[in-house]
Amino acid sequence: MQIRKAGIILKRDSPEPQRIGEELVEWFSAKGIETVVDDITPDLDILVILGGDGTLLHVADMASRYDIPVVGVNLGDLGFLTEVAVSERFEVLESILAGSILIERRTMLQARLLRNNGNDSAREYALNEVAINKDNIEQIVKLSTWADQDFITTYKADGLIFSTPTGSTAYNLSAGGPIVHPQLPCILVTPICPFMLESRPVLLPASVTMTTKLAGPVSDVKILIDGRFSWDMEEGDILEVTVSEKQLKLISSPNKSYFDILRNKLNWGGRGESLPLPSTSHHRQG
Repeated sequence: MQIRKAGIILKRDSPEPQRIGEELVEWFSAKGIETVVDDITPDLDILVILGGDGTLLHVADMASRYDIPVVGVNLGDLGFLTEVAVSERFEVLESILAGSILIERRTMLQARLLRNNGNDSAREYALNEVAINKDNIEQIVKLSTWADQDFITTYKADGLIFSTPTGSTAYNLSAGGPIVHPQLPCILVTPICPFMLESRPVLLPASVTMTTKLAGPVSDVKILIDGRFSWDMEEGDILEVTVSEKQLKLISSPNKSYFDILRNKLNWGGRGESLPLPSTSHHRQG
């Protein structure tokens, strides 16, 4: 992978990313690579994220629009997206320069709010999810929801999550949704604390257009894009969610598989080491 100009994004209000960022600037400079810090421009060949998943989510929209590969060095907590450990940062960067890395294309969602008053919103983009939440704990939100022209149901719940496979381990997982491998193209629809227990998460093809509308008067309903407030939603407004044509190029750690990360972050099996696939030759001979 040829890199002429690298961008470095620092986690805010933390001294460690600043220190490591300065080290990376010197490292890139020694290899004749120009660097910029906390700025995303179309001419970047790579973005190095120094922080946690929240830092990466903050730049995913611009990175996908400019088609810039992103690698995350985990200085946060969980690190589902920022896979690279601090101790392996130079090893991974050397592998990137040598071209011996895997670039995954992660699905992004695009959302827009069609206002009842005609003042439609601009499109916004999500790597994890588009979520409808209520602030008033005493009310139940009713959301009539369609996949293309097909009516699914009117969810009675605390809210609704439209998630990518990447986001299946985020808010979707907390709300009881399934874990979905990031290379499976689809949209997950997960109700938040549904009033009726039979309201279950739904997995739909990536080609569908999801539409949802408030069914009845309600107050203090908000739409969050990757955890950030985007719009207030009022009766008569229509939220439309589709898979974006743009994808995020995410550079994976060469030292960890997707299931390594799940075992470590979710403590599956006590975070045991990876087991080799057993030989099946004697079974076939039998």
